[in-house]
Amino acid sequence: MRLILLVIFYGLFFLQLKAQQFGGNPPSLRWKQINTPSARVIFPSGLDTTAGEVAAIIGYLKRNGPYSLGMEEQKVSIVLQNQGIISNGYVGLGPFRSEFYLTPLQNSFRLGSLPWHKQLALHEFRHVQQYNNFNVGLSRAFRILFGQEGQALANGMAVPNWFFEGDAVFNETQTSGQGRGRLPFFHNGYRSLWIAGKDYSWMKLRNGSLKDYTPDHYQLGYLLVAYGYEKYGSEFWKNVTRDAASFKGLFYPLQKAVKRHSGVTYRTFREEGMKYFRDQLDTTTAKGNIFETTQTVTDEEFPAYVNDTTIVYLRSSYKQIPAFTLRSGSSERRLRVKDISVDEQFSYRNKKIVYAAFRPDARWGWKNYGVINVLDLETGKQRTITSRTRYFAPDINEQGSEIVTVEVDIRGKSTLHLLNAKDGKIIRELANPESLFYTYPKFYTSTQVVSAVRNQQGEMSLALTDLESGATGYLLPFSYSVIGFPAIQHDTVFFTASAAGNDKLFAVDIKTKALSLISTPGRAERTGSYQPAVINNRLTYSVFTAAGFRLRTQELSTSMKPVSSEALTAASIFKISALNKGMGNLIVQSNDTGYSIRNYSKSFRLVNFHSLEPYVNDPDYQLSLLGENVLNTLQTELFFSYNRNEQYKQIGLASTYGALFPYITFGGNYTIDRRATFQASNGSRYRVFFNQAQAYAGLQVPLNLSRGRRSNNLSFGTQYVFSNPEYRGFFKDSIGNRSYTYLNSFINLSSQIQVARQQIFPRFAQTLSLNYRNTLTRFSGNQFQASANLYFPGLSFTHNLVFNLGFSARDNNQQVNFSNSFPFARGYYSDNFYRMYKAGANYHFPLLYPDAGIGNIVYLLRVRANGFYDFTRVRDFVNRRLVTADFRSTGCEVFFDTSWWNEFRVNFGIRYSRLLDNDPDGRGANWFEFILPVNLFSR
Repeated sequence: MRLILLVIFYGLFFLQLKAQQFGGNPPSLRWKQINTPSARVIFPSGLDTTAGEVAAIIGYLKRNGPYSLGMEEQKVSIVLQNQGIISNGYVGLGPFRSEFYLTPLQNSFRLGSLPWHKQLALHEFRHVQQYNNFNVGLSRAFRILFGQEGQALANGMAVPNWFFEGDAVFNETQTSGQGRGRLPFFHNGYRSLWIAGKDYSWMKLRNGSLKDYTPDHYQLGYLLVAYGYEKYGSEFWKNVTRDAASFKGLFYPLQKAVKRHSGVTYRTFREEGMKYFRDQLDTTTAKGNIFETTQTVTDEEFPAYVNDTTIVYLRSSYKQIPAFTLRSGSSERRLRVKDISVDEQFSYRNKKIVYAAFRPDARWGWKNYGVINVLDLETGKQRTITSRTRYFAPDINEQGSEIVTVEVDIRGKSTLHLLNAKDGKIIRELANPESLFYTYPKFYTSTQVVSAVRNQQGEMSLALTDLESGATGYLLPFSYSVIGFPAIQHDTVFFTASAAGNDKLFAVDIKTKALSLISTPGRAERTGSYQPAVINNRLTYSVFTAAGFRLRTQELSTSMKPVSSEALTAASIFKISALNKGMGNLIVQSNDTGYSIRNYSKSFRLVNFHSLEPYVNDPDYQLSLLGENVLNTLQTELFFSYNRNEQYKQIGLASTYGALFPYITFGGNYTIDRRATFQASNGSRYRVFFNQAQAYAGLQVPLNLSRGRRSNNLSFGTQYVFSNPEYRGFFKDSIGNRSYTYLNSFINLSSQIQVARQQIFPRFAQTLSLNYRNTLTRFSGNQFQASANLYFPGLSFTHNLVFNLGFSARDNNQQVNFSNSFPFARGYYSDNFYRMYKAGANYHFPLLYPDAGIGNIVYLLRVRANGFYDFTRVRDFVNRRLVTADFRSTGCEVFFDTSWWNEFRVNFGIRYSRLLDNDPDGRGANWFEFILPVNLFSR
């Protein structure tokens, strides 16, 4: 019985979580490689040093370390991606590879100040070690049966995501001088909940919430992993995860393994672990509820003074997307939605806002840019003054004539650029002989800027740079204390820095370098104070709370206390002595050791089968052998499928090559036992049976036309298809050879604004899909189908009014039958009629956010509803006479947004349709259906 349930679980939750871009790099990019026993590091030309340092760290991690998960080793391919401005990384199975997104974040508080490629190596290679050592027991059986994605699924079922990420964060912290485990910001999530007295259930902490703020699984995982190592020793998690991945105890294997190796129940273990950190983080419940004044989680960030009584800041919430907001006293005015950006930063002076917006390349998904926008608050008009640039964190001078910004080029070099504020042209590019990484530059005078900078070891300071000579001096000694968000008034720089386990506000005098600590009362002293803004004697800053970032204002005169620069001490380990065991700081130990560099051929293992995957979208069932190369340029699929309605079988091949500007698609299939209706010359119709062979080749162009506040995607292409039906039985000879060729052409367009966390759909969005098929040889046949969806705001921020439109037209020869994807009125079964018209209206809205579950099996985040009305009109020939029929329905749908086994998000629903016209199948006027999500089983 357990095995049957496990197979059902596999069929239900075989989801692929992929971060890579298919065909995302231009063919002009030339690749190199460093080949070591542990990893093949693949990188674009010009990144030799970066690749060598990554390889060196991996070599150290392989040979050393007290916190081993086992000795299993399978070589991994690591691809260094440097064409974009996103900071990220992942390790995945199917195929087994890792990709590093090399551009660092400006915000050092979130991920730290370590050299980003080195931190990625410390973190991501731990995932490689996890997958290598979790290929045991039943997980190995899944790997044998279903390939790499089979192991990924089994590991996901046995070992929770909090361990994968918490263990990797522990590794980056234990092997460096910093790491997220030492960052106060990383601990703010749980610290803020405890201070606010929010004692959420375990299932809520594991699965998150659409209503309340909950820390992510990285933060939760680090607390439990670090506690496990601290309390039970360096072998604890090795033993626990090996048992769990082996499924020693088919259900809840990790929970049973924890009890086996700790001697306490899983519940006791996690409660003791959370209590341990709660005691370290100074989380005495604060009195009052001064920040959580609204029911909706809201972020108020980057305040800037317009005058003594007015500030402009960025406001977003679980119900609203980010927008610039003006606050004067108790009144607020929403100015403009911010363009899509990689971070929240903006700068303000003299009625002008300047910020960096995200701009993707139209074709190549790995290439994207940071462009500079200038918003004039007087006119409300915004200008984009740069194009195809890689700019971050701009600041505009007092006169509004010049902008200083950080450029990070594709080789990782950070440079200050001085721009003309009118046209974005470069006035001056400053030399950077010390290879600093600049963050958040601010004008001090017209010729000097202050920046928070990182050196090559990952230590930070405040730098004063002369824009004319390029000379740089430092206001603070370098340390692993994270520094950021400088704001300047007169000769004083106000900033945030980590000290004594918290992120606190400081001020430093530029002339004397005297340092002062700014006391912030209440919970702000314990959960972090960020992004200060100063005018005269007033200080406004953003405080991390359990209800989002909130603004606070206080007087400066009585809150500044002189301190020594030693107050900016090394990062805290929060009494986790296990962090002191092992290899020391690999950031400074692991330099490039002269690895051999060779060219990497783009055709290396181009056909790379890795997994056997089921696909279910009733009535279609399919089993596919999947392949993809490491550079994401060729996807290959061999498949067998079965259609339950027509009971036909199909075998085939499908491939897409994405390394050129148009995708090249090609493949073929052979279908057995198809059925169709054949119309004879006298107008009579007969049921016929046949097998069918098809082959195709085509081109497709995917374009990302996103800009400003909208995400826009356009895809178009065509396929040349050869089809050869082989009729059987009584009609085999009379019908004869009916092979033919046709073109299958399509256009898909979508456009939408950003979506807030609680919004079901974008408040404004449009989709359009056009498909035209027409025969080229032997027979005459064609079919055109169009569908569109229009999304509009409802009565509330989380409501949507959605209109569906559809049209279908085909020839009346009936010589060729094309497949039908027309969105027919709900509740009816559809046929492929001569003409079809569709109009539908929907009103989607949330009903409740239960945030409750049962037995760590199923957790309900949201229940939402949709009321709908559908109208479909069809026209077709009956006995050579054109007739018209209407199919109308109305009803409601209730959807459940759930999480299963604290890991897998699944959305499903129930639909009631009231048929307002006669059902040709005679099923009655009331019809209930179970709605499976489109992406539950699909790839």
